[in-house]
Formats: sequence, structure tokens, C-alpha cells
Amino acid sequence: MAGESQLWIQGEWVEASRLVPLENPYTGEVIAQVGYASVDQAKAAIESARRTFEDFRHVPAWERAHILRSVAELIADRAGELAETIARESGKPLKAARGEVERTVQTYLFAAEAARDIRGESVPMDAAPHGERHTAYTVHQPMGVVTAITPFNFPMNLVAHKVGPAIAAGNTIVLKPAEHTPLSALVLAKLFKDAGLPDGVLNIIPGDGKELSEVLTTHPDVAFVTFTGSPRVGKLIRAQAGLRKVTLELGSNSPMLVDAGFDEGELNKIADETAAGAFSYNGQVCISIQRIYVHRSLYDRFTAMVAERAQRLKIGNPLDEDTDISALINQEAVDRLSSWVKNAVDTGAKVVTGDKIDGRVMHPTVLTDVPENAELSQEEAFGPVVLIAPFDDWRDAIRRANNSKFGLNAGAFTKNIDHALLATQELHTGAVLINQVPTFRVDQMPYGGVKESGTGREGVRYAMYDMMDVKMVAFRSGAFS
Repeated sequence: MAGESQLWIQGEWVEASRLVPLENPYTGEVIAQVGYASVDQAKAAIESARRTFEDFRHVPAWERAHILRSVAELIADRAGELAETIARESGKPLKAARGEVERTVQTYLFAAEAARDIRGESVPMDAAPHGERHTAYTVHQPMGVVTAITPFNFPMNLVAHKVGPAIAAGNTIVLKPAEHTPLSALVLAKLFKDAGLPDGVLNIIPGDGKELSEVLTTHPDVAFVTFTGSPRVGKLIRAQAGLRKVTLELGSNSPMLVDAGFDEGELNKIADETAAGAFSYNGQVCISIQRIYVHRSLYDRFTAMVAERAQRLKIGNPLDEDTDISALINQEAVDRLSSWVKNAVDTGAKVVTGDKIDGRVMHPTVLTDVPENAELSQEEAFGPVVLIAPFDDWRDAIRRANNSKFGLNAGAFTKNIDHALLATQELHTGAVLINQVPTFRVDQMPYGGVKESGTGREGVRYAMYDMMDVKMVAFRSGAFS
């Protein structure tokens, strides 16, 4: 791919400070030599974006919308090729990669629609003494340079969730993609160029996160920082960013509750959705189902159903059409998960299925009797592992679901309206999904968490408004009479 060994700054390919080999997670073969930016090159990208902002902030909304719609069409035209790029560099099975490209198209279309519909509100000034004879309203204005640091697991769509809203708002962007998946981001350079985006609005600088995070969060020209990744790095970014606005999409260990009262057919359907929600892309999804609490009357049957579906999943090369499970992103992830499963088993957990490693592939694993203080109960697995436990009381199930430092999405299956309402009120998460798995997400919904799952919200329109300043404007009538 043209440009994979270079940086994209001010609408041109720029020689990188060094080259780093990029491996296919499944085969281990080197698929590219990726150019990494130095700190000085990151500064140059930020300063280029700042200069460009002075003009781009005046580009009308319809024109920004047209660019975003055009890039969505260009991505759709190259969907097959782009899905293969995702599969090669991330190890994501091809059918899941195709789904990601389809969602990416939708995300940019939502951004185009949002750009056309930026609106403020009137302010009733005469509601307070001395406010009479004033007419006031708010306007939303772009902030400036947005720095975006993105993860490996959705290398096109999570980039779109940062780049799309930034452009819709009238900002400029410096994008640092994940070290494992830079190719899916670099391809955007030509796509946005062909869509008519002015040079310097989007700058793409692969690089080492440890080396570049400080300049990307502290440079005086940076107005807004958006990051998706680990809580550890999120806390560092928050500390570095100072008074800048920051959106942090961090970790999770999503809980799901299954109440009593479901018949066999209904339980089978929930089990189908559970297997998809727990094991899609090898569980490397922020809202992958990790902890399941099932009413004791259904516990044995449901556990067997989920285990049987886990055993059915096809393991193989991500480029094979029928592959469901492939390699984890790197050996470190394999070693960590293997250690956590061993620790859980050593302290009383039972393996229903899985707990097998082939190279970098971890077979889908279902565990029961996992202690609540085990890593797999408390931390984010980010792999194909799900824990199942019984409960007798709905309130106790909610309490156990909340026993986590994370709070992104939670799912609750119930036919009892009182139980459903109680879950919406008491589950301490950014989203509560009734009769839906917590892995569910559509790209226009507000998405974000509480506690160590982060701050701020994505979902195109919500992110766009976060990336804008609110200005209050007031006119006084009769000031000189």
C-alpha cells in the first residue's frame, strides 16, 4: 500500500523517522514496514493542523457534510479490499472485518448528517431580574486541533468515531493509530484526499504511544484529546492534558443478567446472542460479554447451551471465509489470559469448555465458580473468555454486576417489568440494555462509561458537540434610549 512506510502531514507523504515491521497476528509474517513519527514530526503535524484550522473553521456545514458523505461512498466502493486489510493486520476474521467496514460507512454518513444539523438554543433572559430587553442564543463553534489516539480492535470504525465528528464540527485532526493496526488508518489519507478534504485537516502519524503521548496531549496547539484504550494509559492522558477537554473510552468487563421465566426456545436465542457477544473477534471488544449471572432455575441449561455454541465456533486463518475465532493480537495477550485462567482454576473455578492455546489462538473458554476477587472477575479479559454464575435474587444479581471498577455497558434479559426498571435504575453503567446483550452497539447511540470505563461520550452527534465550544450571544435592545 502506498504510504505505509510514511506519514501523512499537510496533504503529503512524509518520510518517517524510522521503520518498524508489522506482523500478521495469525501467521507471524511481516506484512509491512510501517513508518513511525518522531516527537518533532508529531509537533509538525499538530502545527500544520493548527494553521489549517484558521481556514477550515469557516468551511460551511454543507461542504463538510459533502466531504464526509463522499468518503463514506469511497469506503463502500472498496469494502472488500479494506476488510482484507483489517483482517491481515488485526487478525479479525474476514466476516467480522466486513461488518466493521459496513459500520464505518454508516459512521461517516451519520457524521455528514450531524454536520448539517448543528444548532444552539434561545436563552430566556427575562427569566431573571435585569435580563429583560435582552435577546440571547447559543452557538457552537469548532475548538481547533483534535488529537485522536485509537486502538487496534476496530481500526477503521473507531477511527471514524473520532475523525468523523471532528470534521463535522469543523476541527482539524492529528490521528495516531494503534501500533498493531496502522494500515487501516493510513488508507484514509487518499480516501479523504479524493473526497475533497483540504490538505492539513487530517494528519496521520503512526508511532510509539509511549513516545508520542505527551506531545499529543500537552502541545499548546492541541484543543481536544480523544483516546480509546486501557485505563492505565487513560489516566496518564488525563493527567497530561491539563485543562483541555478529553474523551476517554477505557476498559470494561461487561455483565449480563438472565432472569427466570424463559422457555427453551427463548433461552436458545439468548444463548446464540451470548456466544456472539462473548466471542466475536476473539472477545477483543470493549463491550464483550465477560460476566453472566443466570437465575438458578436456568443456570445448568444455559451454561451447557453457551458451552456447546463455543465448541461449534470455527478456528482458523482470519482470511478464511468461515473462520469465527483467530489469533489474539499478540503473545502478551495470550500469556496474560492463560495466566488469569490458571489463577482462576487454582482458586476453585471450573472449565466447562476451552482453556486451550494453539500458538496465538485461545479457544473460546467458558468458566464457572470463578471467585469474585479473581482477575477474570475484576479486570478486563479482552479475550474469548466468559464467566457464568447462578443467582437466586434479582437485586443480588445487580449488586454482583456492579461489583466492578468498570461501568460501560450492561445487558439484562427479563420478562418482569419491575426487574427491568430496577436494572435500568440500579446498574451503574453508561448504558443498560434490556433484553439485549451488552455487546450491542449502533453507531449513532451515545456510548461511554462511568468509573474506570472513562469519561465523555462517543456516538457521532454526541462526540461532535463535545468537540465544540458553546458561545452565548446576547443583544440588548433600547440600550441608548
